[in-house]
Amino acid sequence: MGDVLKFCYLSICFLVMSCAGNDAKKIDKQEKKESINIETQSETSQKIILFFGNSLTAGMGLEVEEAFPALIQKKLDSALLPYNVINAGLSGETTASGKNRLSWLLKQKVDVFVLELGANDGLRGIPLDETKKNLQNMIDEVKKHNPEVVIVLAGMQIPPNMGIDYTKDFQAIFPDLAAENNLALIPFLLKDVAGRSDLNQQDGIHPTAEGQKILANNVWEILEETL
Repeated sequence: MGDVLKFCYLSICFLVMSCAGNDAKKIDKQEKKESINIETQSETSQKIILFFGNSLTAGMGLEVEEAFPALIQKKLDSALLPYNVINAGLSGETTASGKNRLSWLLKQKVDVFVLELGANDGLRGIPLDETKKNLQNMIDEVKKHNPEVVIVLAGMQIPPNMGIDYTKDFQAIFPDLAAENNLALIPFLLKDVAGRSDLNQQDGIHPTAEGQKILANNVWEILEETL
């Protein structure tokens, strides 16, 4: 939690402003890319891991090969595990917009679903019950499409700008949902990266390529056990 408290207010404002402007053209481009990825996976016998998240998953400011989902693919290949990764991250995504985008991504069977959403909700002060409800709805929808799916939930923390109670209750959403739904939990996706200027880009929020490597390790620590 100490890392998160180092976040500055100006960095948060920058993140909200930079990520909020997702127009229809950008979303359509992302959907086309994801659709191609899904069609490609359908031609293989390997299982699919879908990373569904915001700019942290998308690797904002970096090449897609530098984002942690691509690094997870390398770890899978090295371990000779028969999984293909789809990066369905979209900058600026909230739980509400993610819920609306999810259904068409599930046209193909997903074997492992990594849910990384909620940070933008917290930074914008969205009511916590709304955030939790949206996350639960997405979990339910994924299970509806494939009851055997493995779901991994990425935990997140925010700075205390919205007040101590909001900050504390926001952090609790993720372990609570994991316990209620029997999900694997990444305690804090940005562990050892949040608040470190040497591991974040100039906005102080989005990890550098080196920071993304640490995110990949944080994810792999939990994902490897589930596989």
